[in-house]
Parts: sequence; structure tokens; C-alpha cells
Amino acid sequence: MKSKKMVFAMTLLLMFATVLSACGTKKAEEPAKSAATTAPAAAADATKTEKMYVPVISKGFQHQFWQAVKLGAEKAAKEFDVNITFEGPETESQVDKQIEMLTAALGKKPAAIAFAALDSKAAIPLLQKAKDSKIPVVGFDSGVDSDIPVATAATNNIAAAALAADKMASLIGNEGEVAVVVHDQTSRTGIDRRDGFVNQIKAKYPNIKIVDIQYGGGDQLKSTDLAKAIIQAHPNVKGFFGANEGSAIGVLNAVTELKKDKIVVIGYDSGKQQIDAIKSGKMAGAITQDPIGIGYWSVKAAVMAVKGEKVEKNIDTGFHWYDKTNIDAPDIKALLYN
Repeated sequence: MKSKKMVFAMTLLLMFATVLSACGTKKAEEPAKSAATTAPAAAADATKTEKMYVPVISKGFQHQFWQAVKLGAEKAAKEFDVNITFEGPETESQVDKQIEMLTAALGKKPAAIAFAALDSKAAIPLLQKAKDSKIPVVGFDSGVDSDIPVATAATNNIAAAALAADKMASLIGNEGEVAVVVHDQTSRTGIDRRDGFVNQIKAKYPNIKIVDIQYGGGDQLKSTDLAKAIIQAHPNVKGFFGANEGSAIGVLNAVTELKKDKIVVIGYDSGKQQIDAIKSGKMAGAITQDPIGIGYWSVKAAVMAVKGEKVEKNIDTGFHWYDKTNIDAPDIKALLYN
């Protein structure tokens, strides 16, 4: 009897051990099954490509013009599903600061770079480094004195400034003294707008004399002081051309403060102060670019270059003259920014 009980007990122990063994085997198999099911997901993650990164480095950040350019760049970034950053120095005289920004951008190994040069020569060594690293460079607004950029999205500033000269001549009766306040003499926009205006006057209007050309760095206060000094030195001056937003507002402030309302002021770009001045008659008119288009094409051209698509070397984004007669026209209003 005792022997039978022992056999029964051993049988129960054996069955219990078998059950435990089976459970252990099942649990050991489960992690393997889990690993097998997650492997394809991990592989899928590994095959995903990161978004293309394109730093957009402008000439400045404080003027409303650059904020409009930024809107265009962001529009293209969303459309083409790329990551961008948009930055620029506090003032358009900080060439060294812009070079630091370009250096930092290159260090992030971007897919391409969009760059508006404050100095058409200073950035060339860094742009050459980008080219050597097979990073396409797209110029915008202001090009460089090099063939490194695969494309440049910009206004034809020489032609636009020549139109401003024609308007000035008409408004002052094709004779008299005029002066020019430009943002700089190092960027392509500064050089081309100055030369476009000056050369047109010299070529077509022999009875108009350009008495002075000054450079205010695009700063309103500095441009105001320069314009005041010109007016005091040349009391018979009949007109001023301000070659960018800051220059034009500086001239406008000088004319207003000195109560020289008969002086004809022609500007460049847009912004609330210029729009209000043109509507009120304090400013005769201005040249408007398409800043949103400039920003849009700077990013679009960069994406195209990275993908190996054909890009036009010079992308003309257009310009228009506007004054109080057409400032509210739909085609002009779309190009103005506040």
C-alpha cells in the first residue's frame, strides 16, 4: 500500500515537472517572436531619409523686406517638404557677422545653402568650400562676384534703378541737382542700384547733375543724417533716390524734418512707412520687388539643384514702379508688404 502511494506521488511530481517545462519553453519562445515582429519596423526606420536641410542666410532681418522674403522661403519649404532656417545680421553693415553665420551653416553639413551676400567678394572662400563639399549654393537678392552659385534669384537691379532715374527726370523737369543714398557699396544690390540710377542719368539726361552719393548701411537714422548733410551742402537739390527701404525712409525723414517738401523723393522696396508716404504724397513713388518670390525661388532652386534638376542661372523675379495712382491696383498690392 505504502509502495503504491509512493508511485502515485512520484507520478504527480513528474506531471508537474512536465507542465513547468512546457511553460518555460513557451516563455522562452515569446521574446524571439517579439523580436521577429519588430525587426521589419526597425528596418523601415533605417530606410527613412531625413528631410533636406537648407539654411537661408539673408543680408538682414530688421527691415520688413526681409520678413517678406522669409515668408516666401517658408512657403517653398512647406511645398517641397524641406527644413529651413532663416537668419541675418541685425544690420546690413555687419559683414563679419554674416560670414560667421555662413561658417556655422556650413558646419551643419546642409543639403544646399541659400545666401544673400552683404559683400560680393568676402564670402567667396566659404562658398568655394561649399562647392568643394558638393553643397549647391543659391544666391538670392544679392549675388556674388563668382560663378559658384548654381543660380541667383533676384531683381534686375540695374534695370529697376534705371526706371527710377527715368521717373526722377520726369518729375523734376529733366534738369537740376539730385543726390543718392545707397545702403552699401559692397553688395551687388548696392552697386547695381547705384550704377543703374547714375548711369541712366548720365546717359539720358545731360541737364541733371548728381551732386552726391552717400552710403547709410540701410540704417534709417544714419541715412537721415546723411541726407540732411547733403541738403545743407546743396540747398538747390531737387531730388533724392533712396536705394532701399532704410535709405528711402532716412531721406524722407530728413526732408520732413528740414521742411523741404518740394524735394522729390523716390524710394526702393515697400514697407508701411513708404506706402503711407506715397499715399500722402510725401514720397513720389518707389520701385517694388517681389520679396516673397525671391524667398520662394531661393529655396525652390536649392531643392532643384540638390535633386540634379536644371536650374536657370539667373532667375529674374521682376520689379514694378508704384505711386499713388496705382498703389491699390491688385497686381501692385500683391507685391507690397507692411
